[in-house]
Amino acid sequence: MKHLIAPSILAADFANLAKDVQMLEESQADWVHIDVMDGRFVPNISFGFPVIKAIKPYSKKVFDVHLMIAEPEKYIEQFRDAGADIITVHYEACDHLHRTLQQIKATGAQAGVALNPHTPVSLLSDVLEDVDLVCLMSVNPGFGGQKFIYRTLQKVRDLKEEIITRNLKTKIEIDGGVGLQNAEVLLQAGADVLVAGSAVFKAPNPMDMIVQLKSVGKEKMV
Repeated sequence: MKHLIAPSILAADFANLAKDVQMLEESQADWVHIDVMDGRFVPNISFGFPVIKAIKPYSKKVFDVHLMIAEPEKYIEQFRDAGADIITVHYEACDHLHRTLQQIKATGAQAGVALNPHTPVSLLSDVLEDVDLVCLMSVNPGFGGQKFIYRTLQKVRDLKEEIITRNLKTKIEIDGGVGLQNAEVLLQAGADVLVAGSAVFKAPNPMDMIVQLKSVGKEKMV
């Protein structure tokens, strides 16, 4: 499968969000990545249901909603109703992860789990069959524009090996500090989805940057 590019609108122009989402709709981007932050689980606040619902009409692409929030199980249905196609919760925020994953799937959305940089991928062993997407944070969650943590590469390799061994279709997504400087090595390690925020929206030509990211690593090696 050709890798997917999911530009993060956390790096978009909030004063012209509809325009930026329309740009993504016309681009080669595969998904629209939406980082939801509550100021509790992470030290920042971004946007919630009203914003997702407001921008949904401007794009037919998959809305990849990443919940960096405490107690995500309280809001799953509302995010699905707002337009989320994939709902990703943090391992560190869920007391009953398996139950929350089933709750997401019951809405008809795909279920994802995100891991902070310090969390080992081995902790997903008991739920991997129930996960459509694993989002590996390659920066500390909460703010855009951070430097990539290269230890993530080994986590990608380890997780990919486990997915292949168990014959699963779980996708590996990388979120944080992703750009042309490390896209190829991430794909070679086994990544399937690259989240790019600043790399896309701070580029002189965001649509061209998406084309470049899509053209990286035409043959993945594991």
